[in-house]
Parts: sequence; C-alpha cells; structure tokens
Amino acid sequence: MSELGPDPAIVLVRPQMGQNIGSAARAMLNFGLERMRIVAPRDGWPNPDAVAMASGAGRVLDASTIHDSVADAVGDCDFVFATTARSREMTKPVVSPERAMAMSREMQRDGRKVAILFGPERTGLENDDVAVANAIITVPVNPEFASLNLAQCVLLTAYEFRRQTADVEHEVLSMPTTETASVIEVEKLAEHYEARLDEQGFFFPETKAEVMKVNLRNMWSRMPLTRQDVQMFHGMLRQLLRKIDNK
Repeated sequence: MSELGPDPAIVLVRPQMGQNIGSAARAMLNFGLERMRIVAPRDGWPNPDAVAMASGAGRVLDASTIHDSVADAVGDCDFVFATTARSREMTKPVVSPERAMAMSREMQRDGRKVAILFGPERTGLENDDVAVANAIITVPVNPEFASLNLAQCVLLTAYEFRRQTADVEHEVLSMPTTETASVIEVEKLAEHYEARLDEQGFFFPETKAEVMKVNLRNMWSRMPLTRQDVQMFHGMLRQLLRKIDNK
C-alpha cells in the first residue's frame, strides 16, 4: 500500500507585498493547505503586513520557510508545477488547475512531494523559474485581462486541490425548520385543490377536465414541497375560498 505524501507546497517566488503573502496564507488555510515556502521576499521576513493580512491564518506564516532560490525551495520535491498565463517557448505539459490538482492528488497517494510555483505580482515567473518545473498550470482566464492577483491564483489552485480530497455536495436543500413533504401529504394537498377547484367550475370544458386534473397532479408531484409548504398551500386555499363564500 502506498504511503500518503504531504500536501502540495505553495511556493511564493519573490513576492513583493506582505499583504499578498498574508492573503495567500488565508487562501491556503481556507482549503486546508499549510505548507508555504517563500523565495527571496522583496521586503524581507518576517513581515508585519503579512501577519496583519493573514487574519487567523498566522500558523501558515509561522510554519513557512524562507529560501534564496527556487531550486532551494523545491529541492526536496518530486514534481513541480509553475503557474503562468504567458506563453512559454518550452516543451512542457500545460494543464488546467483542475487537472494539475488531480495529478497532485495521485502523486500524493504514491508518497511523492509536489510543489506549485507562484510568481511575483508585477511580472510573474521568469523563464528560469519555469525551467525548474515539470509542468505548467494555466488558468482559462479572459485573454484580454489575464492577470490574476497572487492570492486569487493561490486560492483557485487550493480550491481545486480541496475538491480532489473532500466530498463536495454540489447542491443541498437547506431545511432547518421543516422536512420534505411525504407522498401522502402531497396527495392530500392535490385532492384538496382538485375538489375545491371542481366546486368552482375550474375544470371546463368537461371534455378536458380529466387532462386538466392529471396536469395539476403532475405539477404538485414535480414541486419539491416541504411540510411547511403544504400547510401554507392548504391555508392559502382555505382563506381565498372563505373570502368567496362570504360574498
């Protein structure tokens, strides 16, 4: 059985602003990543602006390591991704964030260490930085405005990794104070409406009455009704008919 390797290391290459480092730390911790490596930060380290911006993710900064070069930062890794929006004259696989993080997860299961490079805010990664990588991650952004904020890029990548490791519920119906209506409750509601509408002459002409009733019942069965919804529909109909009966 394979030994599970560490989560990917997020490597910030020559970051220029402490605020962006702190924001990147927050983005990482949002999705469960805590291995940050920083290469030659422009304003030195530690950086109080990074601490202030991390806002609860200080442990990521506390555990971060500082490196003089990209080679040093990824020296213990088995596979390196470089994030860049620019075309490079290099023969390397170019993958989406989703595919890259699926690959990362597969390598992690095999005990391999993965690093992801993120370049400086103004210029992005240089060719020498990208040359160290095994593959390139490119985000399918608007070609007329392809620049991503450092923290945004980290967050997007971390999110994709989280999707590979967590059970994501893509749609959830939140019902904190009620429950889904049962079949019999919906059936009784349908009968209530059908009976009272019939009394009011709604199903006309007679030749179409049965089709109209079937359509009405189909409508009720298609609706994702809660018990609270059923009670409200009953009450609405009673109130409307009470007004009619009192005229």
